[in-house]
Amino acid sequence: MKKLSIVVTLLNEEENIKPLLAAIHAGLKGVDYEIVLVDDGSTDNTKKIILECNDEKVVLVELRKNYGQSAAMMAGIDHTCGEFIALMDGDLQNDPSDIPAMLNLLKTEDFEMVAGNRKNRKDGFFLRKIPSKIANILIRKLTGVNIYDYGCTLKVIRRELAEELKLYGELHRFIPVLAKLQGARIVQVDVNHFSRQFGKSKYGIGRTLKVISDLMLMMFMRRYLYKPIHLFGTIGFLSLSIGILINVYLFIWKLLGHDIWNRPLLILGVILLLGGIQFITIGFLAEINIRTYFESQHKKTYTIRNVFSTKNEIKG
Repeated sequence: MKKLSIVVTLLNEEENIKPLLAAIHAGLKGVDYEIVLVDDGSTDNTKKIILECNDEKVVLVELRKNYGQSAAMMAGIDHTCGEFIALMDGDLQNDPSDIPAMLNLLKTEDFEMVAGNRKNRKDGFFLRKIPSKIANILIRKLTGVNIYDYGCTLKVIRRELAEELKLYGELHRFIPVLAKLQGARIVQVDVNHFSRQFGKSKYGIGRTLKVISDLMLMMFMRRYLYKPIHLFGTIGFLSLSIGILINVYLFIWKLLGHDIWNRPLLILGVILLLGGIQFITIGFLAEINIRTYFESQHKKTYTIRNVFSTKNEIKG
């Protein structure tokens, strides 16, 4: 088994391949590593140039079509053989020379992930930096995972954690949150960041809605993955209780001889009553699905870091 596997996702990056490989080789001298390049459905000469490089350290994973960065990243992780896995972009904006220090920190300290923080980010101020800062603040506040730069792809992760990430959709932005769900210890360090030299950025302001949607999912997974009834049940019983109170009040009002049929309060009471029942039902169904998810795959609802005995330490 190699010490380090570097996973790089690529989409139409033909001009960046050769300088990227040269930068990785220069920055990782003395490290036993492999480079897993994932071609995420490129329509240019990305695949051709990789094959022409004839580099014995390179593994090319070619996807049948463009699945998105999360799926491509997971495909790369699935085809690695290193004890540690580094994730980075293929646009030359990450600096491979940062990886050895991150790897050393991971090996010498009790962390499962070292995440990069682009301290001097070389991107557009209004279209990239400001939206990114706002998104980072929201994610930190709503998920409780204190990472300052969620948009930095450069990370070094222990293999056992990387295999448990299970990236879907656009969740690569939330890798630290997914790692926290596994109980991982994370540290963030400052890393270099360069301006894009070749090609075009695949990100734009239009990704904002995707980030918001994924953030809602991460909030749910972070707080209620193991206990969805606590969310839906609480909302449901609150709505049901208010609906019952309103309808009891209107029932008494009707017994006193007053007309209640033209009152908006009646509609509100019925909606809250039915909504409460619906939320509680959703909570029950979610609990059943969670149990099916864990039990059908023999997954545990907990993770063990270590098991200690009086004589020795047994790794969990």
